[in-house]
Amino acid sequence: MNKTPSESIPLHAVKVWDIAVRIFHWGLALGVLLNLFVFEEGETLHQYSGYIVCGLVLARILWGFVGTRYARFSQFFPTVDKVRQQMRNMGRGENTVHIGHSPMGAVVMIAMGLAVLALAFTGFLMDTDQFFGSELLEETHEFIANGLMALVFVHVMAAVVLSKVEGVNLVSAMVTGVKRFQKPVNGHK
Repeated sequence: MNKTPSESIPLHAVKVWDIAVRIFHWGLALGVLLNLFVFEEGETLHQYSGYIVCGLVLARILWGFVGTRYARFSQFFPTVDKVRQQMRNMGRGENTVHIGHSPMGAVVMIAMGLAVLALAFTGFLMDTDQFFGSELLEETHEFIANGLMALVFVHVMAAVVLSKVEGVNLVSAMVTGVKRFQKPVNGHK
C-alpha cells in the first residue's frame, strides 16, 4: 500500500493541553451552544447552563495561574507586541509555530471568556428585583451574546484554517491533548 506524502512525514508529538484545559474547552463549547441555540432565554436550563459556563471560565482563570505549563497565562498572555509580530509574520506568509496558544488565539480566548462572564453577570442582574424586566439590560445581554457568537465563529474558522496552514490538527489536539508537528519544536523532540 502506498503512503500519501503526509503519511510518510514523521510527526513530532508534544503534550500540550492537559485534561483540565480540554474539559474547560469542550464544556464551554457545549454550554455556549446550548444557550445560544437550544435553551430559551429565561428558562431555568438556560440560567443553569450560563452559571455552569461561568464557573468553567472562573476555574480556567484559576488554572491559568496554577495549571500545567501551556495552560498558564505566563506562557501565552498576548501583548500588543506579540500580536503585532504574529500579524506581521502572517502578512509575510511566514508560519510561526506556537506550541500553546498563539498571541491572536489568546486574544480571542480571553475575549470569549470575558464575554461569558459579562453574560453571566447581566443574566444574573436580569433576575434581581432591581433589574427584572429592564429592556436595556436585556438588550445588553443579547448584544454580548451576539458578540460571543461572532467570536466563536472566528475561533472555529481560525482553528480550521490554521490547521491547514500550520499542518497541525488543532481540533484533534484539543481532543487528545497532543499536538503533532512536522518538525521538532522549541526543544521538544
